Amino acid sequence: MQQPVKTGELLVNQFLSTVLVLTLTTSLVAAQSVSDEDQVRKERADYNEAIAQHDVSKIVSFLDEEYQVTTSVGQLLQGRDDEAASWQALIASRKDLLYVRTPESVEVSDGYPLAAEVGTWLGTWSTENGPVRTGGRYAAMWRKVGGAWKVRSELFVALYCEGSRCP
Repeated sequence: MQQPVKTGELLVNQFLSTVLVLTLTTSLVAAQSVSDEDQVRKERADYNEAIAQHDVSKIVSFLDEEYQVTTSVGQLLQGRDDEAASWQALIASRKDLLYVRTPESVEVSDGYPLAAEVGTWLGTWSTENGPVRTGGRYAAMWRKVGGAWKVRSELFVALYCEGSRCP
């Protein structure tokens, strides 16, 4: 014969079952969610891939509406249209052009929909007189817009250049 379950035991068992289900659910959601830092790093990797593919429309898709950049030699470009024109000219004149930006740190703001990325960059291409390799440091400001991270501004500083077309 089965013993009757006491009301107190039943409540404790229900409570413990609820806690277990909530804990498992929270753990699964946390494991599936991607941090903002990881999202910014993924966007940067995808941005690098668009550059490698010379896909100008894809390149500018990573940029905020109000994008601005200071290039490695100090030229200021404002807006996606200026950036697209710059990439088109570079790609047309340097068929094997490759730029890679490698983040060293990404810090996401607690109070604003912003992130700061700092890292190194490398550019390579060939000329009729041989290869060129240049690089340096960069900083990028990312802004979360409609749930997606977009580059708001970038600053590139050239620290070295090797090859035939260096200043």
